[in-house]
Amino acid sequence: MMKAEIGVEILKKIVENIDEGIHFIDKSGITRLYNHKMAEIENISRESIIGKRFSPNIFKSLSEMDSTLLRVLKENVAIKDNIQKYLNKSGKEIITINSTIPIEINGEIIGALEIAKDMTSIKSLSDEVIKLQKINENFDKDTVFNENKQTNKKSYEFKDIIGESSQIKKAIYMAKKASENDAAVLIYGETGTGKELLSQSIHYNSGRKNGPFLAINCAALPETLFEAILFGTTKGSFTGAIDKAGLFEQANGGTLLLDEINSISPQMQAKLLRALQEKVIRRIGGTKDISVDVRVISTTNENPKDIIKSGKMRLDLYYRLNVIFLEIPPLRERTEDVLLLTNKFIENYNMKLDKNIKGISEDVKKIFTKYLWPGNIRELDNVIYSSMIMADENILNKNSLNMYWDDELLKKDEETQDTYINLVGLKEEIEGINGSLEDRVSKIEENYIRNAIEAYPNNLSKAAAFLGISRQALQYKMKKYNILKETLNFGC
Repeated sequence: MMKAEIGVEILKKIVENIDEGIHFIDKSGITRLYNHKMAEIENISRESIIGKRFSPNIFKSLSEMDSTLLRVLKENVAIKDNIQKYLNKSGKEIITINSTIPIEINGEIIGALEIAKDMTSIKSLSDEVIKLQKINENFDKDTVFNENKQTNKKSYEFKDIIGESSQIKKAIYMAKKASENDAAVLIYGETGTGKELLSQSIHYNSGRKNGPFLAINCAALPETLFEAILFGTTKGSFTGAIDKAGLFEQANGGTLLLDEINSISPQMQAKLLRALQEKVIRRIGGTKDISVDVRVISTTNENPKDIIKSGKMRLDLYYRLNVIFLEIPPLRERTEDVLLLTNKFIENYNMKLDKNIKGISEDVKKIFTKYLWPGNIRELDNVIYSSMIMADENILNKNSLNMYWDDELLKKDEETQDTYINLVGLKEEIEGINGSLEDRVSKIEENYIRNAIEAYPNNLSKAAAFLGISRQALQYKMKKYNILKETLNFGC
């Protein structure tokens, strides 16, 4: 096959497999090219249109004057980024962003080409966007800030962080250093460890403290809705859309917190990367770039190394977000802080509930300091709150404690740990593994995880707590070593 023929075949494959509709008419108005995607968008069979004179009258909602193809052919002027709404052959409203250009060869117009991007999927979420806009029509003043002053939402500073453990002191020290500049910050910590508290503390200790602090949970919204909220919308970009600033614009001069950054899609990652690199955003349906000055703080409850290994995040975005890395330790590693936090929560809820709880009993202290707290500080807060609501005495004792626990979620002493290791035979397996140091370590880790899961066959949280890692980290390692829940009869 000659090179020219190969080139033609490649072009055919591209045209038929891209995600944009393509429609080409010659200078006589005859359709010569109409790909599968365009047929799908307009719900017209290719056989019924290719080789025939194109007329927009096949669509009930269009006239000759509405046809960008015929206009371009007649006026020899390109029409780019044109938003078009019409009813397709089956009567369904479709929304496309079209670029239509005249095609010339040797100075002579031979036809017009239209490339259409289907935006109809956004419409399925438009009602949800409109509802959100109505609920938050005064978003700027009601949610977090009004004229750069916080209204209903409590702001946190470093003095609000309770803890005397070396781990939390180190995290606070590094966070204070981070607040001295505008570099992007990535905070890693298990669910309930206080990542947003630390993020707000950085903001209110920085030169941006008089600017807005806005937060969004990246895992809580559908991708398209997330894009609209993050970058904003332009009137007419889809049914019911209005000119609305996104969070990047609203956070201009301040800080934007992207919570659970590890949950966003690759497509959104690319758009976010552009905003961070170029410091500009473009609203959905918009045609102009908008400059923004925003500091971005990101949080994740999954170890960043695991995120990269699993391919969940682009490396270029990771390095852009992870200029300064902070890690918040789980509560089980902050034993000396448990009672400090307990006393603080009791003090707070005494005021809120009009109670006079003096403290906790000795048996509760033992439980609290040995408990693994898989839900971290948030779990401790909830336990204190619910127990105080139910308490009839001025001391929280074991009987009044509104908390579910069992011995499997209590820290084991060294003797118990050593016995457990001997029982699963890891010591013998260490001596029997051949290969590099990395191979040995991996095999030991795999066996340790398998045996921990078998020890707690119906509770992933307990297995993770025993291993001293997060539930998410355990799930990742199970995938890494191909440890299937079904194989282990693992139901939780």
